[in-house]
Amino acid sequence: MPRDIVLGNGSMLVNFDRGMNMRDLFYPRVGLDNHILGNRNRIGIWVDERFAWLDDQSWSRDAGYEKDALISRVQALNKGFSLSLSMRGAVHFRKNLYLMRIDVTNLDHCSREVRLFFTHDLSINETDIGDTALFDPTRRCIYHYKRDRYFLINGRTAREDGSIGEEGIFEYSVGTKRFKGAEGTWRDAEDGNLEHNTVAHGSIDSTVSLRVRPEAGETVAVYYWIIAGRNIKEVRRENEFILENGAERVFNEISGYWRAWVRRKERDFFDLSPEAVDMFFRSLLIIRTQTDNKGAILAANDSDVLLYHRDHYSYMWPRDGALVAYALDIAGYPELTMKFFRFCADIITEGGFFLHKYNSDGTLGSSWHPWWQDGQSQLPIQEDETALVLFALGKHYALYRNVDFIESLYQDLITKAGDFLVSYRDPSTKLPFPSFDLWEERRGIFTFTCSAVYAALSSAASLAFLLNDRSACEKYSQAAQETREAMEKYLYNPELGRFLRGIYPKEDGSLIPDSTLDSSLYGIFEFGAFSPADRRVTGTMKAVMDGLWVKTDVGGTARYTDDYYFRKSHDLETVPGNPWVICTLWMAEYLAETASVKEDLARCREIIEWAVRYALPSGVLPEQVHPFTGEDLSVSPLTWSHSTYVLAVEKYLKGVYRIRGKNNLPVE
Repeated sequence: MPRDIVLGNGSMLVNFDRGMNMRDLFYPRVGLDNHILGNRNRIGIWVDERFAWLDDQSWSRDAGYEKDALISRVQALNKGFSLSLSMRGAVHFRKNLYLMRIDVTNLDHCSREVRLFFTHDLSINETDIGDTALFDPTRRCIYHYKRDRYFLINGRTAREDGSIGEEGIFEYSVGTKRFKGAEGTWRDAEDGNLEHNTVAHGSIDSTVSLRVRPEAGETVAVYYWIIAGRNIKEVRRENEFILENGAERVFNEISGYWRAWVRRKERDFFDLSPEAVDMFFRSLLIIRTQTDNKGAILAANDSDVLLYHRDHYSYMWPRDGALVAYALDIAGYPELTMKFFRFCADIITEGGFFLHKYNSDGTLGSSWHPWWQDGQSQLPIQEDETALVLFALGKHYALYRNVDFIESLYQDLITKAGDFLVSYRDPSTKLPFPSFDLWEERRGIFTFTCSAVYAALSSAASLAFLLNDRSACEKYSQAAQETREAMEKYLYNPELGRFLRGIYPKEDGSLIPDSTLDSSLYGIFEFGAFSPADRRVTGTMKAVMDGLWVKTDVGGTARYTDDYYFRKSHDLETVPGNPWVICTLWMAEYLAETASVKEDLARCREIIEWAVRYALPSGVLPEQVHPFTGEDLSVSPLTWSHSTYVLAVEKYLKGVYRIRGKNNLPVE
């Protein structure tokens, strides 16, 4: 099940599925140490001797976000219970606490007692061995802890003015889960009462309840919170912060901060729909939740993908991270990207390249790239990852001109990567040596990779010139030009009138062409190797847009012809592959880059609106879309999807300004 709601602050991240079960809780690093591991932490409701979990079919739910803020808004209705719930949730922008307000409306004709149950199925540090949960009678709260990870769980009723009331946790229980037949304390909740067990250890969970008594037609509220910290003193301090300041004041702080953060730069969105504009700002906020405060930009943090691969997307791929950083810089968030580039400087190998992927603490992530293949040693890399970091860093400097920052990275990152890219080339062809493609599936020499290498070497040359390193500048410039010329010679196919996806060198020196249509061919213009108006680019992009468009009512662009990943059809004429959000938006970028009159931008705008249409109801963008139903596939949210949306919108707006200026029309 996808993650419809994500909330976070760069050190604490919580995810909710569409049943409003908390399914992931990362702390203290985004993407590292998921203390829930995808298990359901549920909300239950008891009234009139009846009980239902909020994810039950008896409830209708509508989930989304408050405008321009990382605050969730959920409406839920149970006609059989004559109850409606309005839920508001947020992670504090600075403190590691999750806060929720639930307004309970009694739709019945008489006064009733309503009990709200909250379950906590934690496996601290991603294992259920050695956990402890206990009830603290002095504060009437629950702790879950192990070593230096503490979680305090508490709640209060709300007064009529919205301030915190006196009544706190009504009932509680801690106990054993998934061990020797024990299901967990969540089962205890279903009769409306909890057994008040005060302590348990090992594989354990907890459940608490809060009680309200709304009159007929009345709405009453409760507050509920989870605090993460390194010790009991820390979580108690933040508990007092909520009690002393009041939950509404905390919500107001959170709302004000995020609105100021996301609206820092004025823009005219021209004829984009209000929904498309909302998606732009929501995308920036969601990207922020996936960005660790130490610099790592995580690909996705949806643990449900574990059901398919027993691995996840909670890693920093330098490829994703660099392209997300590029979009963030264009949008005006250099404080995030500077941390990312410093993170990259810390993790780059002595050889000057990046490996497959990394954890958010800088340690090496899992990989399927072999170091030994067909009896030979090989670098287990996709070279575009190294190249894209330099490309993005060059774009960062062009926008912000922070020379001191560039100088601080020059030896540790820029020259290391630049020298590697120069040396990792075939002396006879001047093309890069083989590496894995950006999809991490095949090894060869690819147009996307070569385009990224050209851009990286060009960036390295510019930055070397900036710092008066003339010999390095000349070396990188020459290598960039040689790479571009080699692309023209070996990767462009005049008979097809377009670039190849790639070529595969054989031991006898021959080069086997791969003419598969691949959306990543957009890299030939995106990274500046060739002009978007170059006839070879226009021929390539026309072939991609025509050949990879999904010919169903859903539409969208496939990754490449005969894409197997989460495949939903073998009819390649109709469905060359599932539509991917990033690949579809790449087409919008191309249309924005090549538009010369207003009408040229219409198709670009349609594609941007396509992405909005196939977002989850909450506004979160997935990796892929089902080609027949439009349902989300694979992980969500995918950080790369949201950053590509941001970039496509920025390029669309730039295209509008360019065309209006060309025709002497007012831009306002």
